[in-house]
Amino acid sequence: SAMYQNQVVLTRERRRFGRQCMFEDRNELMVSVHPSSRLRLKYILGNPQTRSMQLSSVMAFSEVETENATYDEHGMFHYEGGWPKEVNMNDEEQTQRHRKKIERDDAWGEEVKTLIRSTMNIARQNNAINIYNHFFDDIPYEVGRTICMPFKSRTINIIHDMWRPQRHMSIINWMPNNNKQIMTQYSNLYNLSEERPRMVTEDPTNGSTNAFYVWDVKNPIKPLFFYDSLEVITCAKICPKEENNLAAGTFSGKVCIWDTLESGMTTSICPMEAAHRELTSSLTWVYSKLNTEFYSASLDGSIKFWDTRDLKMPANEIFLEPRPNMRQNRQDAHGCTVLEFEYTIPVRFIAGSDMGCVFVGNRKGLNPVEMLVGNYSICAGPIRTIHRNPFFVKNFIIVGDWRARIWCEEVKNRPSTMYVTKTTQLMCGAWSTGRASLFVTGDIEGVVDFWDFLLNQRYPIYSINFRSTVTAVVFQPGGQHLAISLANGDTHIMNLDEAMKRTTSKEKALMAAMFEREITRSKLLEARVDEIKLRRRTQLLEEEEERQSKAAAVVEEFVPDLELDPDNPDQFIKMIESDEQFRVALAQFHETLEAVDRKRAAEKKVMERTHFEQFYLDN
Repeated sequence: SAMYQNQVVLTRERRRFGRQCMFEDRNELMVSVHPSSRLRLKYILGNPQTRSMQLSSVMAFSEVETENATYDEHGMFHYEGGWPKEVNMNDEEQTQRHRKKIERDDAWGEEVKTLIRSTMNIARQNNAINIYNHFFDDIPYEVGRTICMPFKSRTINIIHDMWRPQRHMSIINWMPNNNKQIMTQYSNLYNLSEERPRMVTEDPTNGSTNAFYVWDVKNPIKPLFFYDSLEVITCAKICPKEENNLAAGTFSGKVCIWDTLESGMTTSICPMEAAHRELTSSLTWVYSKLNTEFYSASLDGSIKFWDTRDLKMPANEIFLEPRPNMRQNRQDAHGCTVLEFEYTIPVRFIAGSDMGCVFVGNRKGLNPVEMLVGNYSICAGPIRTIHRNPFFVKNFIIVGDWRARIWCEEVKNRPSTMYVTKTTQLMCGAWSTGRASLFVTGDIEGVVDFWDFLLNQRYPIYSINFRSTVTAVVFQPGGQHLAISLANGDTHIMNLDEAMKRTTSKEKALMAAMFEREITRSKLLEARVDEIKLRRRTQLLEEEEERQSKAAAVVEEFVPDLELDPDNPDQFIKMIESDEQFRVALAQFHETLEAVDRKRAAEKKVMERTHFEQFYLDN
């Protein structure tokens, strides 16, 4: 109600609406508020004061994002000095006028002095040493070898297993889209033995004894992710094109998958009736539109085609038969030890067997005969590794027994003559991703050898001894680091020498020419072998025709003109005995019978008593 006390009501006639308002100035007191004596008593007068609360001056921190300056490098080829763009160097009059203009400048003399001084220093250096002379040509080879700087490497980190005793190290993989992360896959072989030791870990939150991990290269203390399973894992691979997909095989022959973005148990696993009959020995991802297909192989001789969207049954299955038929037989198949697939060649896949053979497969085949294009016997033992050269994908290295051989798909019957040998069994190998001519092998004694075909084709250029069996070697995608896994459960991350990290265009051309020469040589040897076989086959055919013609002549010679008397058998016997071939065959037959009789007469027969007869005679 107090709100509406101060109000003014104006009334006006209707005819006066809309007229112009006329304002005038006048003084009028509207409100007067007098000071309160009570409030004045409460007012306190304070003297001005300055107080410092910090020992140092107050400073503010701010960030400013400036505009990026873009610089370009442009080269110039000087035919005659350096002329401004407005001067045509082909016009003698313009160039003469520009010279006179520059020479009239006072700073021209000082600039010429500075230029002459630097030029004379360079000329004196060139005169002191003959740059066109070949020095050190007369130094012996033994002395010259010591002048070269040796290769070196350094271990930047060692990743240990989380469990004690440490498990067997099987496979290592660099993450596809992150070169600073690496996956280490362990196989708990203690669970397969009768006497199981007590497994201890300092951090029980990283899964069970069957788990494997993804690490940060700079932090070997705690893994970033762990992937666990109820069964022992034999091999695990991350999809190169889709890092969220991770597949693995188990000792029972099953395959399972995980989501790499989440730690934990498997998201899917195949049933026992669809699994391999023996342990899953190898696994590889293959090209597909959704990056969901992969192949698994086992020592039972089968290769199964899987899709991560449905693991209840494989999409297809083939056996590694040397002579494939439409109806395959598992008993004739070789056990598969390794699978290899290259995304740039999406139709082909390669498999290595435990009998030392390499099988080339065609993914577009509709039956086993079309899928298994060919097989070639290369090694004397099981094939451990098949790895393509990242610079020349048609050439790949095959590691088996005590040799590492270079092979090409264009060579059909045998590998090229390029190979290296050692006195110990080789377990793994890999081409370098940074240098075209460098590859690495690891043996059963724990020695890692670096081979460079451009430097030495008989001996390794550098070796490291880890004193434990090397199970896998994998180069970082950029070629900067090398990961080495050992059977004792350790993983060494090594920083390589600068000369091992990069390659030049000239070295690539040299390696391409070397591979071409080896392929040509292998083809020439293959043609020579085919020529020798053809000549031998032709010679055998000629000998067979000659023998048949002689036999026909002998038969015609001894065929009597008279007719046989059926009542006189002696005449028939005389005609048979007159055949020379029959008499020779009959003599050989009698000699064979006599040899068998002599062998039987020379045998000494010993009658051995059974335990029951001996016990009866003793008692």
